[in-house]
Amino acid sequence: MRKNKAFSRKILALPYTVFMILFVVVPLVLIIAYAFTDESGRITFDNFRTFFSGGHNINTLMFSIFIGMANTAVCLLLGYPAAYILAKKGMGFGKATVLLFVMPMWINFVLRTAATRDLLFAMGINGGEHPYFSTMIGMVYNYLPFVILPLYTTMTKMDLSLIEASYDLGANKVETFFLTVLPMTMPGIVSAATMVFMPTMSSYVISDVMGERKISLIGNSIQLYFDQGLWHIGSLVALIMLVIMAFGSFCTETEAENNSRGGLW
Repeated sequence: MRKNKAFSRKILALPYTVFMILFVVVPLVLIIAYAFTDESGRITFDNFRTFFSGGHNINTLMFSIFIGMANTAVCLLLGYPAAYILAKKGMGFGKATVLLFVMPMWINFVLRTAATRDLLFAMGINGGEHPYFSTMIGMVYNYLPFVILPLYTTMTKMDLSLIEASYDLGANKVETFFLTVLPMTMPGIVSAATMVFMPTMSSYVISDVMGERKISLIGNSIQLYFDQGLWHIGSLVALIMLVIMAFGSFCTETEAENNSRGGLW
């Protein structure tokens, strides 16, 4: 009986394994192969020299990191109190309100961004005149639900007795928040930051639509290289992005693990 169950589980995992190989492993191998070769297929490091010798590429990468950090910070500042308020309300009210935040995600990404641009234009905010401000509004609008949802899920599972114990021990609201509530919600913060920072850096639709092509992120550079047929340098930029994302994910996971081991105090 146990052998049959193990065999059935392997069969069920087969479609997922095939999907991962075709759409994750194979594209990753192709990106690495293109990044380390030239048009003739010879192994070379000229793509690295081309990227790191160009000041524009480095500036674009640094600016993308800055935009990613800024968008993450703004989304956390807006999403954390919203998730906290929703978690303190009744379960039915909280779930219904969170659903309202998530519902716009059901609409096509490009349509949402274009609608936001048209709304700002009707309010007198022109992306051509204020590209940075318009782009940040588009970023926050599109990625704020990815902050509220994991934070809300984490906050609904908080042990409220620990908060009560903190007050009983003489801590005020500020001390209780930083020493009790914040550590308990750290897994949600880490998950939210990862879901916002990484996609923001590689995004190019929002900057193109909201900033009217006056802002260039690293995602725009990758698209431009591929559109021009420069597959090798474009693959190198994509590989650099993958390394940065992997490093960021490793750091956030390590931080979350350290917080879980360290406890609340």
